[in-house]
Amino acid sequence: MAMEYSAKVMEHFAHPHNVGSIDDANGIGEVGNAKCGDIMRMYLKINGDEIIEDVKFQTFGCASAIATSSIATDLIKGQPLSEALKLTNQAVVEALDGLPAVKIHCSVLAEEAIKAAINDYYKRKGVHCVVDESCGCAHEHDHAGEDDE
Repeated sequence: MAMEYSAKVMEHFAHPHNVGSIDDANGIGEVGNAKCGDIMRMYLKINGDEIIEDVKFQTFGCASAIATSSIATDLIKGQPLSEALKLTNQAVVEALDGLPAVKIHCSVLAEEAIKAAINDYYKRKGVHCVVDESCGCAHEHDHAGEDDE
């Protein structure tokens, strides 16, 4: 049985936006899903006002992984970090006019990759993670307000 993809998914897969890397990125996040083999890396260039000036991605994966990476970068480009942190996988799915149920995990990876890159930015600045434990990040990090051991 063939999966049906929306026109937006097919457009972002065939002509993805913001592909590549940023040499002077000040936030980089990488996440992966061992079950399906998808790997996403997000690069952020964040200015002094904590606005995402540029964002690029490199994704190894299926059409849904590439499409979710592409649309997620569109959704956060030019946004303050406080808004980018609010991006949910559901918002990614809705922006693509839906995904097949078996591909929802790709939208979760896109959300996690962005949050991992933002956490990397803060870590480089010496600030504890600003994402709470419900973030679902696939990496280990400290949480704001916790005491150091």
